[in-house]
Amino acid sequence: QWLHRGLSEAGQPVVLMETRQVKGALKAMPIKTDRRDAEGIARLLHLGWFRPVYCKSVSAQEVRAVLGARKAVQQGFITLEMSLRGLLRNFGLKVGAISRGRFEQRIRELAAGNPMLEAATEPMLRARSALRRELAGLERHVRQLSQEDPVCRRLMSMPGIGAVVALTYRSAIDDPARFASSKKVGPWVGLTPSRNQSGERDVSGGITKAGDVNLRRALCQAATVMMHRGRASWLRTWAAKLARRRGPKRAMVALARRIAVILHRMWKDDADFRLDIPVLHAD
Repeated sequence: QWLHRGLSEAGQPVVLMETRQVKGALKAMPIKTDRRDAEGIARLLHLGWFRPVYCKSVSAQEVRAVLGARKAVQQGFITLEMSLRGLLRNFGLKVGAISRGRFEQRIRELAAGNPMLEAATEPMLRARSALRRELAGLERHVRQLSQEDPVCRRLMSMPGIGAVVALTYRSAIDDPARFASSKKVGPWVGLTPSRNQSGERDVSGGITKAGDVNLRRALCQAATVMMHRGRASWLRTWAAKLARRRGPKRAMVALARRIAVILHRMWKDDADFRLDIPVLHAD
């Protein structure tokens, strides 16, 4: 997207194309070379057979960079913990269920008296401590960003929406005006069922999983929190009724899709979430 921004600033007409659509169109070519790919893309542009992709603002990309750093550090932290557990398990030493605060002490207790295990675990424990400090710093920064942003504060008025989900949603949508209808957000984020219809055959499959995978995961996490630990609201009641009819997994996905739609409507209308009043027309 940096190239798109640079060319746009230079006054050149630029279009971002959806890669999945272009790949599908070029798949019919029997011989694949860079030259043929360029020719195929030029033909798609000439005929208009492509779906343009929105180029996010610099501020949205910066927020996504912070969220990406947080996720990378968090994954490294979890990987180290799992590696320490696996390392000791090979010697019949089980860490068991334990709080993050007592994890380091427990590892040292199990490795005590074995110089080789101590030599193996100590560097990993030091690396874990460093990652834990950095993760705490990134968490504070994420919370600060969400509190300083009026849009994020509004989004967080919905139960289950925390700082990470609000920032993920805000940076992914970036400009709510690019969606003519709030209902278009659900398909855009890939939370609508796929469909394969031909003649008399009409099959509905799983969700399409199109769009931003991080946003989709964040919305599903928010839906899970709302269903199990969120404050009582009309939206949670709706999801509970759906879960009884269709099952908890389908209800969670449906709730995640509805959350995406309602958040967009709240953003466009500059309105906080109301626990007792349903959003009847989220379009």
